[in-house]
Parts: sequence; C-alpha cells; structure tokens
Amino acid sequence: MTLQEFIINDIKPLNINDKVSDLKMMFNELTYSHIPIENEGIYLGCISENDAYCFKGEKTIVDCNYALEGFFVRDTTTWLDILEEFAQNSCNIMPVLGENNKYLGYYELNDIIGLFNETPFFAEPGGILIIEKGALDYSFSEISQIVETNDAKLLGAFISKMEGDVVQVTLKIGASGLNDVIQTFRRYSYNIVSGHEEDTYIESLKERSDYLKKYLDI
Repeated sequence: MTLQEFIINDIKPLNINDKVSDLKMMFNELTYSHIPIENEGIYLGCISENDAYCFKGEKTIVDCNYALEGFFVRDTTTWLDILEEFAQNSCNIMPVLGENNKYLGYYELNDIIGLFNETPFFAEPGGILIIEKGALDYSFSEISQIVETNDAKLLGAFISKMEGDVVQVTLKIGASGLNDVIQTFRRYSYNIVSGHEEDTYIESLKERSDYLKKYLDI
C-alpha cells in the first residue's frame, strides 16, 4: 500500500464564509483537533478546536482568519516528514495538497503512526538500548561500528534527547544478549542510560559489592 492510499476524503473543508457555528457543529461531530478551511477551492489553513470555541457562533470564519494555521504536507512528502509535521503542529489531522496547491484530502495521525509501527525498529525482535555522550564526542559511525563489531545488527537509531552538551541516542539492536554491546559502549566512554535486557556488568558489580560487604563483616 502506498502512502497516498491513506489520504482520506470524507470531510470537506469548510468555506471561509461559513459561520463559526458550522465549525463548532463539525467539531462536536468529530474527534479531530483541527478543521481545514478553503476559499474557492484553495486551501487557506486550519482552525483548531480550542480557537473555534473562542469565537461567537454568528460570526463568519473570515472574521477569525487570523486564527488560521497554515500547516500542510504534499502528496509526495515522506511518512517520516509527515510524522514530524504532526508533532510540530500538535494536531491529529494533516491536510494534503497536490499540484497547484489542490486540496486532496487529509492524513490521520493514527494511520501514520501505524506505518511507523510497521518499521523494523518496532516490528523486528531485539533490544532497546539508550546511551548518551557529549555532543562533540559521539558519532553514528562509531555507534554502528560498536554494535556491528559485537556481531549484532543495528535496526534503528535516533537522537531521543539533547540537553546542554549531552546527546542521548536510542538504539534498536536485533540480537539476543546486549551485554557485550553495552560493555563496549562503556569502554568508549558512553553512559548507559537504559538497557532493556539484563546488564550483567551491573549484576556482577552488585554481587562483588555484596561479597566484599560480607567479607568486611567477618
């Protein structure tokens, strides 16, 4: 199935000259965060549900056009860029425009997230590892090399957090047993934030500290 097959057309944009009461009625019937607005077939933007309820029903939408949010994607936009647009605009509906800015329909957030869930990062079995290092000290080539030199497969990686000069990277590693990978990252001065599999290094340290405590108590 191509991405364009997820374009939905069951809701037509309201006209800029429609009343705000029509907009409110539409929000009452739907679960969308925004409603597309057009004028003579040209997409103008979206109005959010929160903004719609700030206006009196007898007004026309054109009286509230300063509340229009002009976000959209093209029918050629990749799914990852579409997902980014959803996140940046805090919406669950994304208008899709074709050639000459023709309104083609919209994407639903859940459909695009569903595509993300079908990627190997989520669909393939493996372990999740979260590491962090200085922003100037890490590289994705080094991260890949560390994973692959331990005979593991890197299924995906993305920067999940940036705070000050520290970068946090989330990895999906398609191999059972993350321990060797974790130890190698430590040798390369990466901090292990979370490893969703038993970290035998920590367990070993705990066992040794327990043994030392017992020895000192004798």
